[in-house]
Amino acid sequence: MDRRRVVVTGVGAVGAPGIGMDDLWKGIQQPPGLAPRLIDNWDPEPWIPRREARRLDKFTQFALVAADEALGQSGPLTADPHRISVIIGTGIGGLQSLHRLYDDSNEDEPRPSPFSIPMMMANAAAAAISIKYGFGGQVTTPVVACAAGSQSVLDGLRQIQWGYADAAVVGGAEAAAIRSAREGFKAARALSPSGFARPFDVERDGFVMGEGAAILILEAAEAAEARGAIPIAEIMGAASTADAYHITAPHPEGEGAERAVRLALEDAGLDPSDISYINAHGTGTELNDRTESAVIARVFGENQPAVSSIKGTTGHGLGASGSIEAAVVVEAIRRKELPPNVGLNEQDPDITLNDIVREPRPWEPGPTLSNSFAFGGHNIVIAISPVK
Repeated sequence: MDRRRVVVTGVGAVGAPGIGMDDLWKGIQQPPGLAPRLIDNWDPEPWIPRREARRLDKFTQFALVAADEALGQSGPLTADPHRISVIIGTGIGGLQSLHRLYDDSNEDEPRPSPFSIPMMMANAAAAAISIKYGFGGQVTTPVVACAAGSQSVLDGLRQIQWGYADAAVVGGAEAAAIRSAREGFKAARALSPSGFARPFDVERDGFVMGEGAAILILEAAEAAEARGAIPIAEIMGAASTADAYHITAPHPEGEGAERAVRLALEDAGLDPSDISYINAHGTGTELNDRTESAVIARVFGENQPAVSSIKGTTGHGLGASGSIEAAVVVEAIRRKELPPNVGLNEQDPDITLNDIVREPRPWEPGPTLSNSFAFGGHNIVIAISPVK
């Protein structure tokens, strides 16, 4: 069947390196501090009235702020609001509100907030955006761990390609970097004991928790053209696979991840030689980095594209990470510059990558891949390119 072309007309982001795409872009090029990568002195009031913000978990606040920027950049959507979807992924959802509910419920006289349950619901961010802007298409929340943000892009792509929607507000949001979550990841031996994220480095020792959100505005190319919008990038294709192997560890040979890369290329109508950059999942864990690099080496051989992971500065934003990274790829296309792999001092000799971007690099934009490989064995790869 004929599929509609899908373009990106707006992006917005909230993260520890910066609030808004300009500050985030500057921040991902700076040496990081110690873990975790939290947003200092977060104050939603410039975007969300105080009374309303008190009824929203932090992850929903992040999503609303990122959506405000993305929709401001795209300009008013003219599609039928009933054909505008909202798809916001998360890995954990309103964990802070869940903790607050637990504490309030264990007081001598329990007085939990009547908003406790709506605040902690994983779908709260998607619902809040739908309500604020009146978008009445499909409103959904992928919850596939660290691939949730990328899954939202894939879902929005398909809805527009197949004619179920004319536009989609997609992305991911997370605000789970609190003590209980850190202790849980620490017990799973996934968290960096040193407090530094070092993707692909010989001394990497785990990931560092981050938080934030990113939103992308996807539109059918003909709809964007009809309203005079200027597309920033095009979503060429995507793929999702499962390892069917282990709840936390990647498949030893990266079988599922490799299928996702190859299927994304096929879906986008691209050959490996067409890819000029890969934004890697690159968590800084021993197994993930080695497996991902082996997959890239097998698919691309000696003609590997440039590769970098931004998690050395953003930290691992869990369900928000894939959308933050997709937004950074779109921004890289706009700026004609590749983001660096901060935290890499000495490449692990077992990492079979030929060209890791160590410093910001001028770039003639071409087709790219954005990888997300999550707990549970979820593998999602998105192909993003300059607009033809």
